[in-house]
Amino acid sequence: MIPDSPMTDAFLSGLDHAKTGALIRRLRLEQKLTQAELAQKLHISHKTVSKWERGLGAPDVSLLPALSQALAVGIETLLSGELSPNDETGGTMKHSLFAVCPVCGNLLWSTGKADLPCCGRKLEPLTAKEEEGEHRLLLEQVEDEWYLTLEHPMEKGHHISFLACLSGDSITLVKLFPEGTCAARFPKRRHVQLFWYCTEHGLFQKRV
Repeated sequence: MIPDSPMTDAFLSGLDHAKTGALIRRLRLEQKLTQAELAQKLHISHKTVSKWERGLGAPDVSLLPALSQALAVGIETLLSGELSPNDETGGTMKHSLFAVCPVCGNLLWSTGKADLPCCGRKLEPLTAKEEEGEHRLLLEQVEDEWYLTLEHPMEKGHHISFLACLSGDSITLVKLFPEGTCAARFPKRRHVQLFWYCTEHGLFQKRV
């Protein structure tokens, strides 16, 4: 979050300019941009970018959204002056996170801790609940597949929007829509996690 305008000058003056400048340079090079190209995206002089990278000043608060977009990193990361690497997960799916944007309904998924932004806001990962009531999953084996169904409303404002099956090395996800069938088929595997999302009551899970 960008500080309110009365605090902006004091906040930016308290930044470690050398640290922030080094991060801007690192991110600019990762994006394969010259100082002039980054400056052009921000409608400023390339000398200003050079000044930041040498730790002789900080970006104006009004430039932070555009700078964040150009460097493909969050504003909070720019202000902190450092990238915070996640703990190693070894590529496992057991730390998977889901988030759904309340504005556009976009579904975001990550195999581990990550910033999940959409529509200008940072989304909080959903917390999965155990199945209950109309959110109870019906599971049937059909040859070499799991056939999943729910006796749940499929109305525009209240429906199951996706069903997902996670194993140790893969994810299969089926997007569902209002007035459609609340069902999906997944390859039969052992030790999988099933997830489904109700637009009104949140994320549910079941281990098989």
